[in-house]
Amino acid sequence: MQRSRRLTQQLWKRWTTLLDRLQNDPMVAQVVSTRIRQYLSSHPFSALALLLFGAMAALPVGLFLIFTFVTVAMSATGFLFFAVFLLFVGGLTLLSVLSGIAIFSVLVSVIVNALFITIPSLLKHKDPLPKNGVNRENLSESEASGQKEM
Repeated sequence: MQRSRRLTQQLWKRWTTLLDRLQNDPMVAQVVSTRIRQYLSSHPFSALALLLFGAMAALPVGLFLIFTFVTVAMSATGFLFFAVFLLFVGGLTLLSVLSGIAIFSVLVSVIVNALFITIPSLLKHKDPLPKNGVNRENLSESEASGQKEM
């Protein structure tokens, strides 16, 4: 019993020191000097109603704010995941297109180089067309060599 009385006295001391601190605070002094405080001092029923409303509204307002922050966080996270997914798909598409262009470029380069190598060598080994309509096979060697010199 003695212990509970001491505990109550300690709690009362803490409460009074907290109230003293609040009353000495300049921000609280500004609020105390307002017309609202004067009105509530003269109308205790309104003050009690306002106090009960504030205390009871704190829970729904707090829940609503928590819901709002969670919704905003989920939306931002969802948008972030969606944006990352779209960037991933776009990156894979770009990688596929660039790989296709690289393969196409290598194939075209191989084909063009093969044509640059084979066409001149084929043309080098092919006999030129006979001049003046004379068939090369019918000419003798001396005549053929004479035509080459010209």
